[in-house]
Amino acid sequence: MSILKDKYENEVKQSLLKDFNLGSTMGIPKIEKIVINMGISDAVKDKKHIDFAVEELSQISGQRAVITRAKKSIANFKLREGMPIGCRVTLRGDRMYDFLERLIFIALPRVRDFQGIPRKGFDGRGNYNLGIKEHIIFPEISFDKTDAVKGLNITIVTTADNDEMARALLERVGLPFRAAPKSQESK
Repeated sequence: MSILKDKYENEVKQSLLKDFNLGSTMGIPKIEKIVINMGISDAVKDKKHIDFAVEELSQISGQRAVITRAKKSIANFKLREGMPIGCRVTLRGDRMYDFLERLIFIALPRVRDFQGIPRKGFDGRGNYNLGIKEHIIFPEISFDKTDAVKGLNITIVTTADNDEMARALLERVGLPFRAAPKSQESK
């Protein structure tokens, strides 16, 4: 069992149940899945970029990435419907917790001048989006072997009813959020 999953089961569940006065244990929010998406703009010019991206995303996540395709044609981007434009992975269960552990304890501390992740990434339904500008912060990726530095989007999907519950869940699991601005503390 991973450290974060153990922490969730033994500590976080009880504190959320008590803090939010939930009637039953079934109402306790949990992390449902993590979706990692990598868009490749150079894929229009050369298909090899997609293959590199799929391989690197598979190394980062520990699960085979699938290619995403354009849903409609856009002439200005020289994009036709059905062309490969990126890749994504959906993680659940133990792989999800393993990835979250590596993100929190290994990858994010490698970001230069890291002061925490933004608090504004919530979507209103209890899910959190985090953009990473350089995929090379993950130890699985060798800077020498990569063709280009790519960004990726990480979406953490929770069963929380609102952003407040989701933020409490993710903070207690260990996501390093930035300190709240002074104006929010006085409210």
